[in-house]
Amino acid sequence: MPTIVNPVQVQKFLRGVDYPASKQELIQTARREGADENVIFTLESIPDRTYHGPTGVTEEIGKLK
Repeated sequence: MPTIVNPVQVQKFLRGVDYPASKQELIQTARREGADENVIFTLESIPDRTYHGPTGVTEEIGKLK
């Protein structure tokens, strides 16, 4: 079963994201950058909204723990 990973691991796969970005855009970018199932699972677990920068993504991941 996939697990939630820390924001630093997720951010490695979000380089090049053009913010603001939707949750789906974040997931697509992470997949394109070679993210594993745990990173994808973590992104799929955050709220479905528009993110205006990496800080917003990091904050939402922090709430998942």
